[in-house]
Amino acid sequence: MKRMVLWAVIALVLGLGAYIRLAPSAPAQWHIAPIAEVDQDLPGGVLRVVATGPEGLQKLDRIARATPRTSVLAGSVDEGMITYVTRTKWIGFPDYTTVQQDGDTLRIHGRLRFGRRDFGVNKARVDGWLKQM
Repeated sequence: MKRMVLWAVIALVLGLGAYIRLAPSAPAQWHIAPIAEVDQDLPGGVLRVVATGPEGLQKLDRIARATPRTSVLAGSVDEGMITYVTRTKWIGFPDYTTVQQDGDTLRIHGRLRFGRRDFGVNKARVDGWLKQM
């Protein structure tokens, strides 16, 4: 009986891990323009509003694409908005970061998909990208 429970727990953990890694990311749900006028630190992410000039998105795109385990979900520099997916190294939790160029202002929304708190991961990544600019 104990062995069956152990195998059930192992199967549950593996199934949950597979779901986290393989769950599809719907652009319609995540590629949404950030709405913010001031910087905000949120329990599940971060909002940043930065004066960068008209080339801000292009500069940030180069930095984001060089970040390990980061890929583009939707958008482009030409469209003026890009959403990136960055996954954690071990489990593969996805975080979504949408960046929009609005004139000379760059609006950035980094947020988690699973859970309620990101323990500052999105803030560290977004602020790190901004420091590289």
